[in-house]
Amino acid sequence: MLDPAEMLSDHGIRSLSQVYRDHPFSMEIGGLDATIDYEPAESTNYLFGGNSNWRGPVWFPLNYLLIEALDRYHGYFGDSCQVEYPSGSGRQMDLGGVGDDLARRLVSLFLTGPDGRRPVFGGYQRLQTDPRWKNQLLFHEYFHGDTGAGLGASHQTGWTGLVLDLVADRRLGGRN
Repeated sequence: MLDPAEMLSDHGIRSLSQVYRDHPFSMEIGGLDATIDYEPAESTNYLFGGNSNWRGPVWFPLNYLLIEALDRYHGYFGDSCQVEYPSGSGRQMDLGGVGDDLARRLVSLFLTGPDGRRPVFGGYQRLQTDPRWKNQLLFHEYFHGDTGAGLGASHQTGWTGLVLDLVADRRLGGRN
């Protein structure tokens, strides 16, 4: 999960490992062939009636729950529980630190990067550059697993609005 070659993206944890991009998983079920592959954005097939976009994008509520769980485990284990983060880096970090970094990655979806662009706005030039639009944030349903571009409904203030809790929690001195 913490491996950038699999689930960890610059903008949170993907819903499926990107390993499946080059190595789809296939099996036969009741005489039907089924294949699952990594798709970082909108689904390209009609598996489950077309609602198969759980195979790669970053979903805010799942990431939020993971951060909350890491914070609680850190509250129990403290600094004694260390994991390699990101996987393969050789760097050890406590679970609270991992949660903080995942929160930073989610918050970064909405922040202007060094290139002057916000990942959430993707390739929409008007949203990226027009002074009337560039500071009008949208709370998308989910986010592109590779680029962080906002996808799906753009009014998900119910769950994607949790970004405000992440900002407030980290700004006010850390974990609750």
